[in-house]
Amino acid sequence: MRIDALLLSVVLAASPAGLWKSKKFFGPEVRGPVVIQKSGETYTADLAGAVVPVRVERGAVSFALPNGKGSFRGKLDRDIRGHWYPPGSVPRLFVYASPVELKADGPNRWRGEIVPFDDTFTFYLMLREQPDGSFSALLRNPDRDEGGMRGAERLTLDGSAVKLTGKGRDVATGTYDAERDVLTLNFPSRGGSYDFRRDDAESGFYPRGAKPARYVYRPPLARDDGWPVGTLEEADLDRAAIEKFIQWIVDTPSEAYTAPVIEGVLIARHGKLVLEEYFYGRHRDELHETRSAAKSLTATVIGAAMHAGAPLSLSSPVYQVMHGGAFPPDLEPRKRAMTLEHLLTMSAGYFCDDTNPDAPGNENFMIDEAEEPDTYRFTLAVPMATAPGEKSVYCSSQPNLALGMLNRATGEPVLETFDRLVARPMKIRHYGWWLERAGHPYGGGGVQLYPRDFMKLGQLMLNGGTWEGRRILSRDFVTRASSPLYDLRELKYGYLWWVRDYPYRDRTVRVYYAAGAGGQSTIVVPELDLVIATYGASYSSGKATHAISRDLARDHILAAVR
Repeated sequence: MRIDALLLSVVLAASPAGLWKSKKFFGPEVRGPVVIQKSGETYTADLAGAVVPVRVERGAVSFALPNGKGSFRGKLDRDIRGHWYPPGSVPRLFVYASPVELKADGPNRWRGEIVPFDDTFTFYLMLREQPDGSFSALLRNPDRDEGGMRGAERLTLDGSAVKLTGKGRDVATGTYDAERDVLTLNFPSRGGSYDFRRDDAESGFYPRGAKPARYVYRPPLARDDGWPVGTLEEADLDRAAIEKFIQWIVDTPSEAYTAPVIEGVLIARHGKLVLEEYFYGRHRDELHETRSAAKSLTATVIGAAMHAGAPLSLSSPVYQVMHGGAFPPDLEPRKRAMTLEHLLTMSAGYFCDDTNPDAPGNENFMIDEAEEPDTYRFTLAVPMATAPGEKSVYCSSQPNLALGMLNRATGEPVLETFDRLVARPMKIRHYGWWLERAGHPYGGGGVQLYPRDFMKLGQLMLNGGTWEGRRILSRDFVTRASSPLYDLRELKYGYLWWVRDYPYRDRTVRVYYAAGAGGQSTIVVPELDLVIATYGASYSSGKATHAISRDLARDHILAAVR
């Protein structure tokens, strides 16, 4: 019997049918403790086995490791606060800056820790044997939704060679080592070959494992992050309805590309976080992609800077600010009339529609193909399609240029402005801010934040611009930002916040929200004193994106609000 069981296991292992997983880590390599010391007039930094000179000039602190392994820029007060800039890596191709704080550690000595944004890439692969000897395939990638974009459908085995195909094209090729039971697939644009090994029933391929237990509500964990916590009952939300909703997510079938991949749902009411649930292996202490929902973060940073006295206003002319206070000679009248407010409402008039591949200013061309790596210079050169203010067109280069205006007007690095005026007051201690090729923090999306931290933007707006009693945004800015100023994509748009009406019982309620591909959203319902946040990984499916960022709140959560 033991021999039969052993033979059976060998036979089963010789078939690639089943669930597989591969996860690769691409760095950054440098992380851990960093110490800056002053000896006489000389500063040095000790990090990752290297001791390098530190430049300190007018309170600005900077150093770089040899061989391009990363650099630091910050400011010296009593402590040193700044950001770590690692080298880029293959799968994402972009650098993510992360915050660093070095505390005074005795005379002329500061100690901190580099905690960079971890660059990982994960694939799940579900294979089921078919009568013809091939295998149906579902490839899931929570980082960028490569499976949905590539449309993997079938895996064929020819000896030890395998081929993954879909949508009439090859998705990946590789090998299957039956003896070691390792499946290897090559994805050249995502870092090369990935070794897949069998995954188990608790896999992140499923919302909560292959055989999840019945969901029972638990209040969120209290933490030192600025969020008071409470219960559904205290917030007048129907517990039975919410439990039914979360159970529906837990029971969602995982084996279809059209299924919405819901990775997180959070609810706050009356200023307290009362629901926090994660799925597909995600958790609260993991940075999450925000995609275009981070455009609303751009508006928050700019609004905070103006409230703090930055020499910038909604009526500031774009080309005057970006050229040091004087308009360029021979500038066409429409560009001369363009203001910061036009950028914040996406009504600047550029020929830059992100949905139009022929638009010379669309995001994909700007980021991936343009010879000009500086996105500010790129956008300033984009031709006009309409007069500023005539209509709103969805175009990520506009909020990105708005961040450029903030940098030019203040002379302060954007990330330092964000850290000083938003992150520190709101206890946002860890994040990854995507940098474009010229090193500018990108204002069009893609910032990585903890789910609880990103949700704070909605509560800040609901509070009228205050957080824990501290004013960060002016009330007038909040009102304008959340107002239906323009028509855009059959919806309304304010200052990088979407505006619409949701049905609620026998009436409608006005909501405004940040939204990004994949299901990222922070939704504010002022009439109900309610903030809802969703997170997902359905990046390649617009239908699934809406099913998460719009339909969850409208169809499931509002009905539970008393």
